[in-house]
This record gives sequence, C-alpha cells and structure tokens, in this order.
Amino acid sequence: MSRLFMFEKPLGMRDTLPELYEKKHQVRSAIAETMKLWGYQFIETPTLEYYETVGAASAILDAQLFKLLDKEGHTLVLRPEMTTPIARVAASKLLNEDLPVRLAYSANVYRAQQREGGRPAEFEQIGVEYLNDNTVSCDGETIALLISSLKKAGLSEFQVSIGHVGFSQELFMQILGTNGRATALRKFLYEKNYVGYRESVQSFNLSSIDKQRLLKLLQLRGGEEVIEYALDVIENDKGKQAITELQELWDVIKDYGVEEHVKFDFSIVSHMSYYSGILFEVYAGNVGFPIGNGGRYSLLDKFGKNATATGFAVRLDMLLEAMGGGQTETTGHCILFSQEHRKEAFDLARKMHEEGTRTVLQDITGVKDLDAFTKKFAGTTFLIGGGQR
Repeated sequence: MSRLFMFEKPLGMRDTLPELYEKKHQVRSAIAETMKLWGYQFIETPTLEYYETVGAASAILDAQLFKLLDKEGHTLVLRPEMTTPIARVAASKLLNEDLPVRLAYSANVYRAQQREGGRPAEFEQIGVEYLNDNTVSCDGETIALLISSLKKAGLSEFQVSIGHVGFSQELFMQILGTNGRATALRKFLYEKNYVGYRESVQSFNLSSIDKQRLLKLLQLRGGEEVIEYALDVIENDKGKQAITELQELWDVIKDYGVEEHVKFDFSIVSHMSYYSGILFEVYAGNVGFPIGNGGRYSLLDKFGKNATATGFAVRLDMLLEAMGGGQTETTGHCILFSQEHRKEAFDLARKMHEEGTRTVLQDITGVKDLDAFTKKFAGTTFLIGGGQR
C-alpha cells in the first residue's frame, strides 16, 4: 500500500462517521415517512447506467460524468442524478395505464469535480417524481410536500423560491433573439452573479427601455404582488402564460396553507435542459447554495412517452448543514460487566432490547478510560464485583 494514498480519498469523496450517519438516518427517515404518507412509493435504480441512454439524457455536463467500460465495450456512467433513471423505468414499466404515478427515492449520485472546493463528488439525494400529470395542482402538491418534509425533518426556517423557465426564456427571446447574449445572461443568473448580469446588460447595444426590462428581471422577487410587476415586463402571450401558471400555483399553495415559506423569483434558471415550466429552489441559513430544487420537466419523451412530470430533490448533506451539523444527543444505555457477571449482563441486555431500548454491552476489561466511555451514553449499568449498581 502506497503511503501517499493510505489515508486519502479520491477527489470529492467523503467518509461519514457514526454521529453524522445517525443524524442523516434520522432526517432521511423523517422525510421518507412524510413522502409515504402523501402516497409516494419508493423505488431503486442501478448505480450504473448506460451512457447512451441515462448519461446522455441527464443534462449533466459530460465532464462531470464518471465513465467506465463493461466487458462488451459499452460505456457506462455512475448515475449523476435520479430524475433520468426514474424516467427510464417509468416510461418502460409504470406508465402503461396512462395514469398519474407518484414515486420517491433516496440514493447517492455522482458528479466528478475538477477541483473539490468543498463540493462532494458523491452525495445523497432524497426526492419525489410526480409523473403523467400536467396540472398546476401537481406542481403545487410537490412544493407543499417539500415544505412538509423539511419541517418534519426539523428545519423550521427556510424559503422556497419559485420561478418559471418560460418567463426569462421569452423575455430574452423578445429582446435578444437567439444569439449568444441570452446564453451569457442565463449563465450569470444560474451562478447568482447579478453584478455580472447587470454589467453585461449595460454593455449591450440596446435601447434604454429594453435594458430596463432586462434589469427589472432581477427585481421580480417577493410575494403575490410581484405578479403584477412581471406583467409590465413581458409582452408576448407565451411569457404571460408563464405568469398565469404562477398565479394559479400561488392559489394552490395558499390552499395548502404553506405560503409563509414561499416567494417568487422570476430570475431563477436551471442548468438542467429538460426543465420546461415552473422551477423552484430551497434556501436555508448556514448554506450558500440551494439545499434542494425541482420543477416541471419534459424528459419522458426521450424514452418514448408523451408526458410531463414534476419533482424535487433535497441534498441531505446541505440539509444537515442548514440544521447546524450532524451531532446527535447522547442516547442509549450501556451495561458494563465483569466476566463473572457476563450471563447476567447478556440477559439484562436482551430484556432491554426487547423493550426497544438501545443498549450496548461492554466487557469492562476492554475499556481504558471508563469516564470517557460512559459519557457517550444517557445511562450506564455496572455489573461488576458485588453485582449490579
């Protein structure tokens, strides 16, 4: 074994130590139970997929895909996200009756990093896909479920920002046409580089009115009142249709009673090319990136089904960071025993296990620092010397 790599990990890969693992398990379980209560069924897909299908359709940059060859020479990829694999499964096996389908997942995904910069190359997503329902009620349900899931996990302060692919797309088309200037502006918006966006707009050879319309895009953030402001910025019917959908979505969100966590942000764009309608991102304290995102997408047609879907994914690592880390409270019980009380200790532990109490058995001769060891547990029973104490 090379000493250089003895304790190192591949770029972007991380270890999950016991306390963080336990916290992640608790959060994952709380979210999963909420999803099940809402009628979503969990699904698993392979870690490896064919590059020509899932890899090419995933909309993740090719340079971020982990690739390898199988024995037949086919190029495989480690799944870079979960929406595309689920679309593959649903199109081939689950949408034959042409009914809405609600699916959920919890899985690790893999995206290569050129330089780590604090970003993992392997991370866990938990999310849902609501397939074959093109109503705004479907979009509203996924947002309400997202909010309910985060609250159930223990996150109290967060915001879901909602936008629409069609709004900025139509605004840019009206003013800039199909040239590369629109692509540059989308990149600034995706990176949240609003200074770069403003400077780029000011550099364009446009009328002052068109420049102001492009700059007003950054101001279209807030509550229901933003809808009226957006109508003053857009001119064509497709752009206004996007606003109509967002107004209808707001009504759905109010009916769910979750509007306190929701704001509009018309400047939201995505690097995922398959998104086709309503978009949303989740923000919380302690984290400089969205802890989750989702929206309406057209991806099933790539697998032979004429249907749309909506869904969301939550990054568990970022959610834990937003919740203040992965430390768990000291819990459980420990039975410390000497050899002459071993059977008594085993019998007591068995009884406690049957009662649902987390209990650790420990031969006292295997502990060097007794005080440090017992601090890990809420309670300790000693079966040594004269018996139990």
